[in-house]
Amino acid sequence: MEACFDERELGLASLKIGLKLDHEGEHPDKVLSFATRALKVLDSENKLSLPLSMTLQLLGSANYELKRFNDSLGYLNRANKVLVRLEEEGSCDIEDIRPILHAVQMELANVKTAMGRREEALGNLRKSLEIKESILGKDHVEIGKTNKDLAEAYVAILNFKEALPYCLKALEIHKAQLGLSSAQVAHDRLLLGVIYTGMEEHEKALDQNRLAQKTLKNWGLSSDLLRAEIGAANMEIALGRYDAAINTLKGVVQQTEKDSESRALVFISMAKALVNQDKFGDSRRCLEVASGILDKKEAAKPLEVAEAYMDMSMQYEIMNELEKAISLLKKAVALLEKLPHEQHSVGSVSARIGWLLLLTGKVEEAIPYLESAAETLKESFGPHHFGIGYIYNNLGAAYLELDRPQSAAQMFAVAKDIMDASLGSHHSDSIEAIQNLSKAYAASGSYGLAIEFQQQAVNAWEGHGSSAEDMLNEARRVLEQLKLKASGASSDGFPTKALPLPHNSDSGRSLQPNIEQSC
Repeated sequence: MEACFDERELGLASLKIGLKLDHEGEHPDKVLSFATRALKVLDSENKLSLPLSMTLQLLGSANYELKRFNDSLGYLNRANKVLVRLEEEGSCDIEDIRPILHAVQMELANVKTAMGRREEALGNLRKSLEIKESILGKDHVEIGKTNKDLAEAYVAILNFKEALPYCLKALEIHKAQLGLSSAQVAHDRLLLGVIYTGMEEHEKALDQNRLAQKTLKNWGLSSDLLRAEIGAANMEIALGRYDAAINTLKGVVQQTEKDSESRALVFISMAKALVNQDKFGDSRRCLEVASGILDKKEAAKPLEVAEAYMDMSMQYEIMNELEKAISLLKKAVALLEKLPHEQHSVGSVSARIGWLLLLTGKVEEAIPYLESAAETLKESFGPHHFGIGYIYNNLGAAYLELDRPQSAAQMFAVAKDIMDASLGSHHSDSIEAIQNLSKAYAASGSYGLAIEFQQQAVNAWEGHGSSAEDMLNEARRVLEQLKLKASGASSDGFPTKALPLPHNSDSGRSLQPNIEQSC
């Protein structure tokens, strides 16, 4: 018994030292060695305990810091199971369990985010909020911060509708606890502006931005104020107020340093306003100035520069300079691939590159980008996210272009299922996926199936009323051509190519935020 007692004391002492080292910010390898020693002892007891859960949480944390995400996830999942069992059995005081359980949920969210599994991470963040509310109460200032963190996590996956209530709750708590003029309230308002922008409620976004600017000015937070002013200009652009945006940006650029990232962002926004005024030459010059600044910032700020390259690419797309757009997106991917937390962005940008390559006729080059994007984004958002439907549609278009109709039909069928589930079967892009599926079956000679799906498309367009009259007439024409082909008669004007769809098609959503959403 004495030997067992000594061994247990050694395990607990190792845990305490590991926790102390972790708290003091020591290298995670040191923390890991003590936590591993503690786990060996506590595991040998063959019973669940709080020290065991704390040891597993510490091992998860240390492995996360060492970027060993799979190991971290394994320890944290086990810690979570131990704590849930202890709570169910009532063998420990719930007040002792909750703080550890909260820490485990937060760590799980961090690890899953780092692994690109952001949808799953949101579940852990919601659970951590519930636990924190049970400990501190629903109106504590820390609950405000946690609500804001959760809103930001939803914004990161562009789910603005879900982000809104959490941001509003954060704002409500911070106004009550810290006062209307607090810096935290200003930052809540900036985030609310991003959310309203994502929901295309630009006037509301601008109102929140202006309120935030007043507070930031009073606090002397010049860097945040500069970003807010750039964000306001982008909102004015979204509202079609191009001259007002340009005037705002002319004032902001005077406040920036010559080779600063902020100056580059000003010129990108200026280019955006000028593009909308069809002043392509002026826009191009602004983008060249921005590019000259950003090239020097790649090593120091890879994420910010990648986001800027993405936004610049969109302007080149509008000017129909697709090769330049693709080049910038490839530079963005090269930067993002080095950042474990940004694998969802790698997938999104790869999908955009694939789409643009299709538009430029480089079909075989497009396919690897699209296939890679589909796999990466399934890991990040789950297999039924609307954006993945667009990728499979574009893969189908590529295979059909290469005269591989059976492979195309498989891709279009997956696209149709995803879009039906995420956008609804009567959404215009869902109907386009059905029509593409019909084209693939027709190309392979399966006219019965082709007619069946084209009839579904006709029925769906009929539900749109007069707004879709042209699409309905075309769908009916194609249906009649298919019936003629099926009967053995010749037909002219039958479409054999599928339409590639961009991620930010008229669904109004995208897998990747624009740069103004980061301001």
